[in-house]
Amino acid sequence: MIRPLQPSDTPALVAMAHGTEAFKPIEIQALQEVLDDYHAQNAAAGHRAVALETEGTVVGFAYFAAAAMTDHTWSLWWIVVDRAVQARGIGGELLRYVEAEVHAAAGRQLVIETSSQPKYELTRQFYLKYGYTQIAAVANYYADGDDMIFFAKRM
Repeated sequence: MIRPLQPSDTPALVAMAHGTEAFKPIEIQALQEVLDDYHAQNAAAGHRAVALETEGTVVGFAYFAAAAMTDHTWSLWWIVVDRAVQARGIGGELLRYVEAEVHAAAGRQLVIETSSQPKYELTRQFYLKYGYTQIAAVANYYADGDDMIFFAKRM
């Protein structure tokens, strides 16, 4: 079941993201702030955040919103699946849900950014598998040797 995030979900979501070992400590801290801001004001401003539950346990989540100052471009900022259940279709289910929501909101395209680091290779392959195209890279964005890779898909 996919449902909107609740404030009570935040500690488990932060722990889930940390448990993937994919994120730096500063990114985990940013996630905490993003979720706090979502519940404080950004949900009312149109941002969307959803959890995927299996048997009463949250096993993944996604955070997305319309990109400011664009003509119906949306950004997927977070998509995280619990490490214990990765590679079981949960990420795909979340991504398809996000795409359907963006489409229903008359979104033209969905843009996603990620890292060029080798540990993100499966992430990049995931986006390609779901029909995204790598559209740009910003060299040394996150750190020297760590480029920001942009993916996009027309809705």
